[in-house]
Amino acid sequence: MKKSSIPSKLTDIEASAQLADLARQIAHHDLLYHQKDAPEISDAAYDELRAKYRAVLAEFPHLAPKDNPEARVGAAPASGFAKVAHAVPMLSLSNAFSDEDVTEFVGRIRRFLSLADDAVLEFMCEPKIDGLSCSLRYEMGELVVAATRGDGATGENITANIRTVKDVPQKLRAPFPEILEIRGEIYMNREDFLALNEQRAKDDEPLFANPRNAAAGSVRQLDSSITATRPLKFFAYALGEVKGDLPDTQSGLRKQIAHWGFKLNEPSRLCKNEQEVIAYYHDIEEQRHKLPFDIDGVVYKLNRFDWQERLGFVSRSPRWAIAHKFAAEQAETKVNNIIVQVGRTGALTPVAELEPVTVGGVVVSRATLHNEDEIARKDIRVCDVVRIQRAGDVIPQVVAVDLKQRPKNSKPFAMPTHCPQCHSLAIREEGEVVRRCTGGLICPAQAVERLRHFTSRLAFNIEGLGEQRVQELWADKLIHSPADIFDLKKHKADLEQREGWGEKSVEKLLAAIEARRNIPFDRFIYALGIRQVGEATAKLLARHYIDLKNWREAMIAAHKEDSPARRDLDDIDQIGPSMVDDIIGFFEEPHNLRVLDDLAKVLTVVPYTKPAGGHAPLAGQTVVFTGTLEKMSRAEAKARAENMGANVAGSVSAKTDFVVVGADAGSKAAKAQALGVKILSENEWIEMCEA
Repeated sequence: MKKSSIPSKLTDIEASAQLADLARQIAHHDLLYHQKDAPEISDAAYDELRAKYRAVLAEFPHLAPKDNPEARVGAAPASGFAKVAHAVPMLSLSNAFSDEDVTEFVGRIRRFLSLADDAVLEFMCEPKIDGLSCSLRYEMGELVVAATRGDGATGENITANIRTVKDVPQKLRAPFPEILEIRGEIYMNREDFLALNEQRAKDDEPLFANPRNAAAGSVRQLDSSITATRPLKFFAYALGEVKGDLPDTQSGLRKQIAHWGFKLNEPSRLCKNEQEVIAYYHDIEEQRHKLPFDIDGVVYKLNRFDWQERLGFVSRSPRWAIAHKFAAEQAETKVNNIIVQVGRTGALTPVAELEPVTVGGVVVSRATLHNEDEIARKDIRVCDVVRIQRAGDVIPQVVAVDLKQRPKNSKPFAMPTHCPQCHSLAIREEGEVVRRCTGGLICPAQAVERLRHFTSRLAFNIEGLGEQRVQELWADKLIHSPADIFDLKKHKADLEQREGWGEKSVEKLLAAIEARRNIPFDRFIYALGIRQVGEATAKLLARHYIDLKNWREAMIAAHKEDSPARRDLDDIDQIGPSMVDDIIGFFEEPHNLRVLDDLAKVLTVVPYTKPAGGHAPLAGQTVVFTGTLEKMSRAEAKARAENMGANVAGSVSAKTDFVVVGADAGSKAAKAQALGVKILSENEWIEMCEA
């Protein structure tokens, strides 16, 4: 740039005005170039604007405007990523893998909403971009925070890095809500990805495995100037927290998102029925490799927002949307060996060690063989040539064996009758497909797996305490039970001397542990690793028993077969007899009670609290539905009660607060009357909900 173009002897007022004017011009041309594809000036003229801005800013750094365009091309390295709590959880989608799955998805919606078979159901259909989920929070139209999905409840603050992504507007086009949280996907075009890897190869740097990994790695750079050099893009497709008016439909929202200045994942289509939805899927499947970016399926979203609200969510997924995944890519490779892994509940799982092969852009060297029945059914043997695929493009599995290439001296694989880790007897109980080690906590594999589960993302989510470190600490007898994790600070000096650890990583680990001394009751239940108790069941138990003390006392009382406590547990909707046995069985083991005692000394289990917006008359109440409801389905009624803080039970007892009776009610209504339990008609129930 010519020196004469740099203003000299400016006053603070003049410099401030010039910086603001240059920032406005740069933002204007960024919008034209990166979002509208309609530049008004040449690249050289744009570069001169940037150079002028930098020259003035260098003389008057204290006058940098709030919307500093230099923030879009990098910033000083951060010391790490702060945590961001999502005001509205970032949930995942459930998957469909066939046309039949889609038919069932549509049928579930009709049943839940009590719609006739000929009622019109519109779906907004979009490509499912294979990138990194990101949430952008705008206040009064200005970007204030960008965050990763994280565990759905809490993500990482990547605002500085996201400001370098040209597809992300710093300011929204008016009108806009007071608070607006835009959600979408950070991704990289295939052409840009190949060019990036080509340059990395020239620079003798490790290559990225696929565009998604490249995008994720670029976003998580501690130095945002590195992120600024990566060709990242952003598609917007959903909302989080909003304070303000919005359209009534998903299709209307897409138009509004485009108006605010975002790019959309195209080609999309508004489909009027199930047949059009499936036709869209197959059209996109044919176009898949012609698109400039990677997709792994399509997403269907019910178009009407009022119906979305009624449907709500189940576990971690919305009932009103689903991802229809493409058929998994396949490859052929050789089985070098079959090993047996032992899980946290003692389950023995056979795993094929494979000749490494690339499937769907990922190098695969292992594949689960599930259980001995599955191995026998497919007759998988060591040295076989097999066809493998990544189920849902994620989990590698063996599809079939090429018998023509089987060695003549091959022998069928036999599952061990003893645990490969502790040599305890491994038995297969009648009616089960899984063989289990009987060693319990004396089995090192089970002990390590339980500790890994305890620290996992949906449990205590202790960053820095992954599989390898848990294994290492257990082997060196620094942690034996979960409570030992919270005592690791006394080994700080020892940890810092370990290879691959270091002072900073130890400090971060100990800080992460300290941050988890207060844990929500449902996550605590999940972390215990009780057989059959997943995330959804843990939430059911937490909602029903409220706190750890109450739950523990009830489960100990439930040891007796015909006890009220056992009937109360069995009465919880969605908890069956087999699950009841596993939960009570956990509390029958003295060593499990010792684990609970030890944990109680080192952390606080936060009691369950009803969801925000829970209706006071229903919070903590136990409700039973019986008979045929006319204005909503049984599923919708149960979901509505649970969302308002109530416990839904499957049978009537003295602890039932009220029974909602529909048409053709049977014995439950009669029992409620005999016990003096309050009975509500469907209309009375609806009035209570809406009061």
